[in-house]
Amino acid sequence: MKEIVAVHLAEGFEEIEAVSIIDILRRAEIETMVVSVTDKKEVTGSHSISFTADTLFDEVDYDQVKMIVLPGGMPGAKNLNNHAGLAKQILRFFSEGKPLGAICAAPIVFGNLKILKNKKATCYPGYEDQLVGADVTGNDIEVTGNIITGKGAGVAIPFALRIVEMLKSKQQADSLAEKLIYSVPVHSS
Repeated sequence: MKEIVAVHLAEGFEEIEAVSIIDILRRAEIETMVVSVTDKKEVTGSHSISFTADTLFDEVDYDQVKMIVLPGGMPGAKNLNNHAGLAKQILRFFSEGKPLGAICAAPIVFGNLKILKNKKATCYPGYEDQLVGADVTGNDIEVTGNIITGKGAGVAIPFALRIVEMLKSKQQADSLAEKLIYSVPVHSS
């Protein structure tokens, strides 16, 4: 099996999250496929920036996919949540123990599928009630077993680096963070 990560875009996705994840995974030499869940490859984000996906959902061979990742944004997360084919694949990945990731409002997809039960999770403030059965922490990032969730656009880089850590190693994630000149911001008073 190939080691492909499929990042799914729906109309109204959060651009910072999608681009940060895709870029960092590709820098880590993780094969990353951008999947449109619409009927066309061009998908427009929540801030009116259009992107061209690599492929359409119906063209993906999910047997070749190692991980499904969902950027948030509105109405992007709702559009992902309403995609029956995506829900079927997420449930399959969950039952097979394959990695799943969602950031911002997109963890609602996992919550509504009831795969967060008794797991720590986080999401964009205001969507916590849709993380059905989860122990919602409010932390920036939560990794429980094979599921990673992130709070929002501001944590897109560390979220993507945690995916690199999950799929490759902490050493590779740390090395990439150093090359990106990424460090935790220091707040002055």
